[in-house]
Amino acid sequence: MTLLLDTHILIWAATGMVPKEALPYIAAENNTLLFSPASIWEIVIKKGLNRPDFQVDPQAIYRGFLDHGYRELVITGSHTLTAGRLPPIHKDPFDRILIAQARTEKITFLTADETVARYPGDIIYVRK
Repeated sequence: MTLLLDTHILIWAATGMVPKEALPYIAAENNTLLFSPASIWEIVIKKGLNRPDFQVDPQAIYRGFLDHGYRELVITGSHTLTAGRLPPIHKDPFDRILIAQARTEKITFLTADETVARYPGDIIYVRK
């Protein structure tokens, strides 16, 4: 299975704090794990705002994901157009582009955000 991970799951994976429900998806050797540049950007911005849940080194996280076999899913114009057509369930632009990327690429989105999980499509919700 190919999975796009939401930003918090990426942070938890990088810091060894993956929720128990998410661990089987991340640890499965046959799964392809993707991250979005939007997640790295979100970490940079929210760390700069001193959000306590984003106090990680974005450079180290980025390098670590690549070193551990995660693949970067580049954002395309098609993704941004899909984000513009999403229903207004969630207003966070970072979450909206992640959902749009997963939808456009027809891949599963793994999230711990209950609001994001309300979007239709191939979304796996795991509890924190």
